[in-house]
Amino acid sequence: MVRKQLSFDNHNRDILGLTYVYPVVSRRAEGVSIGINLNTNHACNWACVYCQVPDLVRGSAPTTDLEKLRTELDLMLSEVLEGRFMEAYVAEGLRRLNDIAFSGNGEPTSADYFEEAVAIAVGALQSRSLTDSVKLVVITNGSFALQPDVQRAFRTMAQAGGEVWFKADRGRAADILRINQVNLNPELLLKRLAATAEACPTWLQTCMTAWDGEVPGMEEVAAYLNLLQQALRQGIKIRGVLLYSLARPSHQPDAARIAAVPVDWLESMGDQIRALGLEAKVTP
Repeated sequence: MVRKQLSFDNHNRDILGLTYVYPVVSRRAEGVSIGINLNTNHACNWACVYCQVPDLVRGSAPTTDLEKLRTELDLMLSEVLEGRFMEAYVAEGLRRLNDIAFSGNGEPTSADYFEEAVAIAVGALQSRSLTDSVKLVVITNGSFALQPDVQRAFRTMAQAGGEVWFKADRGRAADILRINQVNLNPELLLKRLAATAEACPTWLQTCMTAWDGEVPGMEEVAAYLNLLQQALRQGIKIRGVLLYSLARPSHQPDAARIAAVPVDWLESMGDQIRALGLEAKVTP
């Protein structure tokens, strides 16, 4: 039987048939990322127009079976580091383990046992002496960033060399509502960002898409850059911006209205971010 390799375009999360843990070949990581999906019910409190999760519903993560998560993560690490997983499923130039990432099918920090799940991931890395070579990442929209248990989890990650990728796609409430399908004013976004960055090294993660055939307009871009400037003026210590566009089709109702922005437009956006004094990593 010929196995189909994982790739930037093929993110087959069921390749090993596990509940919480799945491998991804990441274009940003340029290697293998072990994903942890606590939102097995496809539930998220946001509904971003570019989201690639099928059958997405509004809600929070279900209760996590922590022992099953621990067992699956240990199995996945064993397969990647000591088994034949890389040879079987990953192209030769990408056979490196880059990170363990809490991402999946919804907002991971909405899980009741998020703090405990982070501790399991940290323990798995420490038991293999991997904290210096494999990052622990949480990809979040920041909704629960002010909660004490989430703050504790972020601080635990920081002690293990982890980092947070904090979602911030636009700078005006109306644009946030259109893109992320949530009522959120920029002031609250910045408050959540400040708390996150204080607890753990933090990158902003920004997806720029065309809408009805048009790239984001000058006012939309200016509002986003102003959000970054406000963060800097407030002394929020963000590491930089992970800037990207669409790589795979959205599964949301407005999917037909969005498209990837041109690479040169995205690169120009990256230059504008750098002009503010922030690092920008651009992934078309």
